[in-house]
Amino acid sequence: MWQAPPAATPYPREWLPALDLPAPGPQNRLTVFFRILLLIPQFIVVWVLSVVAFVVTVIGWFGALVLGRLPQFAADYLSGYVPYETRVTAYLMLTHDRYPPFAFRTPDHPVQVDLRPGELNRLAVLFRLLLAIPAAVVQGLLYAGWWVVGWISWLVVLILGRMPEPLFEATAAVLRYRMRYLAYLMMLTSAYPKQLFGDEPGSEPGGPVSATRPLVMSGAGRGLLIAFLLLGLASSATSSITASFHDDDDDDEVKSVTGPLLPGPLLPGPATG
Repeated sequence: MWQAPPAATPYPREWLPALDLPAPGPQNRLTVFFRILLLIPQFIVVWVLSVVAFVVTVIGWFGALVLGRLPQFAADYLSGYVPYETRVTAYLMLTHDRYPPFAFRTPDHPVQVDLRPGELNRLAVLFRLLLAIPAAVVQGLLYAGWWVVGWISWLVVLILGRMPEPLFEATAAVLRYRMRYLAYLMMLTSAYPKQLFGDEPGSEPGGPVSATRPLVMSGAGRGLLIAFLLLGLASSATSSITASFHDDDDDDEVKSVTGPLLPGPLLPGPATG
């Protein structure tokens, strides 16, 4: 008797590095007010760790070309560095009120990054820097756009004592994309950064794991994310304008400048003298 063939095994879903953030809750206004000052020690540590991460990534790149995966020492260090940098950035961007500890492994901290280093395509490793350029541009614009209005976000959280949901969604999307970009650049994943505008409801097989897993964004959250992109583009455009220029006909006389509305170098103004 004829029997139907067994159902085909579904193609495994591509694993994307995951970010777990707690839902926005009350924050201490005093720590919000002094947030950047509180993070000065962390900035120093992250800078030192980033120098080591650069060296490890370069060595790991050669190793990945030969092995088809990161050497174990590189995978271990970079798998600690990316979550550490992400926790510091998450605290800086006011998503929560828990100070990041000075440690790579922090299972009790509310901000977690799920990385699963594995096999890599050697050709993609060879051209990793070129392939990462589009993602680098996107994450750069997002990050710059967030900081253009960063003082407004800081003021909102300071007044309300918490981050509003749409702002949290957009900030979490920026943070997650940045983390995925770093993970891809450092060869901790073969998955290209994607799903900038969030996930579909129910996309997490076992149910929601955290407020950002899955990251289901509202219309207002997506609108803010688009605004960050546009503001980042505007900021980049103003930054490309030369702060001062020399007039060849006036013996290199420096002309006066006026400040732009957005952060960046000053705009050229009328000549002096």
